[in-house]
Amino acid sequence: MDITLIIAIATMGGLGFIFAGALAFADKKLRVEENPKIAEVNEVLPNANCGACGNAGCYDFAVKVVNGEAKINGCPVGGQEVVDEIARILGMESSQSVKLVARILCNGGLAEAKFKEGVEYIGPESCAVKTVVAGGEKLCLYGCLGGGDCVEACQFGAIFMNENGLPVVVEELCTGCGQCVEACPRGVIEIHPEDRELFVFCKNHDDPKRSKEVCKVACISCGICARKSDGSIVMKDFLPEIDYSKLDISKIPFDKCSTKAIRFVHPEKAAEILKEEKIEVKAN
Repeated sequence: MDITLIIAIATMGGLGFIFAGALAFADKKLRVEENPKIAEVNEVLPNANCGACGNAGCYDFAVKVVNGEAKINGCPVGGQEVVDEIARILGMESSQSVKLVARILCNGGLAEAKFKEGVEYIGPESCAVKTVVAGGEKLCLYGCLGGGDCVEACQFGAIFMNENGLPVVVEELCTGCGQCVEACPRGVIEIHPEDRELFVFCKNHDDPKRSKEVCKVACISCGICARKSDGSIVMKDFLPEIDYSKLDISKIPFDKCSTKAIRFVHPEKAAEILKEEKIEVKAN
C-alpha cells in the first residue's frame, strides 16, 4: 500500500479520535442537566403543537411551566385534566381551566349576503385566494367568504360548512387553539370563553347605507345599543364594540336591533338569562 495513503488514513483516524474525545469531555463538563419534570409535563400535554398557549410548541410550554414562566392552565387544548396532571407533577394546587371556543361572528351566508351582479368567480375556492382575487363574490368586503379555510385548518374536526355557506363550530370538539382564527383572512372568527354568550355578529365597517346594500343582516350602525348600554358598548368605525368587563345585559335593547346583529349565541340559554334578568325581548 502506498505510504502516502497509509499516512492519510492514520492522520484522519487520529484526528477523529482526538475530536471525539474532545466532544465527550465537553459534553461531560458543559452539560446542563434538564429538570426531569419538564419531560413529565411534556408527556401529559396533548402534543398538538397548535400554538394556542402562545408558545412555539408543547415542549416549549412545558419548559416555561416548570420554570414558572407560564401558568399551569395555559394549555386550552388539554383542558382541566391536563391542568390537574401538571399541578400534581409540580406539587401545586390545581387551578380552574377556562374552556375557550371559536365564535363565527358573521351571519351573512348565501341567503343573507348580496352578490356582485354580472360577476362569476372561477378559480380556487380558498378564502385566502378569494380575498385577493376581487374580494370574492359577495358585495360585503368584511364578511365570511365561505371557502372553508377554517375547516381545513382545524386539527380537531370542530368546524364544518353548513348549507348556507357559513362555518359552524362544534363546541364539544373545539379546543380554542385558534388555528381557524389564523386561517380566516376576514377576521370573522374569534376565540372566547365558552360561557360568553353575547356578541355582535357582524364585522362590516361600511356606513349605514352601504351596509344595508351588501347584506340583509349587517349591523346598520344605528348606535342604539351603544347609547342604551351605559358605557359597555361603544361605536367604532360604524360597528358596536362590547366591553365585557362593563357589560350589563339588562341595559341592552335587543328588540331595537332591526337586523338582530347583536344577540346571544344560544337562543335557549338567552331565554334563561333574560328571564333571570327580567328582560323582555320581542320575538324575531
